[in-house]
Amino acid sequence: MSWMNSLLLLYAFSITAGAAAIKTTMGNKADIEFAAIENLVDQEIGKLILTDIYQKLGLNIQIMSFSGNRAQYEANLGQKAGEVMRIWSYGDVNKNLIRVPTPYYSIITSAFSLKKNAITINNISDLKGYKITRLRGIKHTKNITKNLPFISKSSSSQSMFKLVQQGNVDIALTNYMDGMEVLKQLKLEDEIIASAPLAEQKLYHYLHKDHHALVGKVDNMIKKLKSNGQLAEITAAAEHALLK
Repeated sequence: MSWMNSLLLLYAFSITAGAAAIKTTMGNKADIEFAAIENLVDQEIGKLILTDIYQKLGLNIQIMSFSGNRAQYEANLGQKAGEVMRIWSYGDVNKNLIRVPTPYYSIITSAFSLKKNAITINNISDLKGYKITRLRGIKHTKNITKNLPFISKSSSSQSMFKLVQQGNVDIALTNYMDGMEVLKQLKLEDEIIASAPLAEQKLYHYLHKDHHALVGKVDNMIKKLKSNGQLAEITAAAEHALLK
């Protein structure tokens, strides 16, 4: 299945808000607790995939969802054993966290704008000069906009798109899947449109340095599941489970 077909399937996904925990079915007590970012489609998918990966290692995990900055705080200070998944550069600035070398998911970044404004964004350089909003604590959009002058930060995807609808900003920059889902929730699919993909970012699991002994084990399991085709099956199952 192409990435576009997978993304289109996920339009129907409804994200559960708040700090909800996901547990494996192997027991009542979690062996390890991780942080994730709340209200993002890719993070919800990552929760299910990572739970399966750890289950195959014989470990029971619990995942708590927070805002992006709070998830970073919880993981970096060791209050949680790490984060479900972040982009590569996240590990370069969070020295207490160790990147599991093999990625297990990816996201597409797109620019969303009012259809009537006929804004054409084909690449990152086209963003220059526009008023842009992005989600606070999300690193892939922060990196893309770091040298741009007209940037504001929003606390939720819903608030971003309302700013676009009201004309307060020109562009909402976010994950394509999340953007399309929120547009559907707000009934703005006919007013706000997505650009071509601006970037594809691979996503990596991060462990706090206190849990460094797990890095190799988790990495080897991800590699094994990739090579035998099981990771693709687990990913497809996670995506479809979230559509129900």
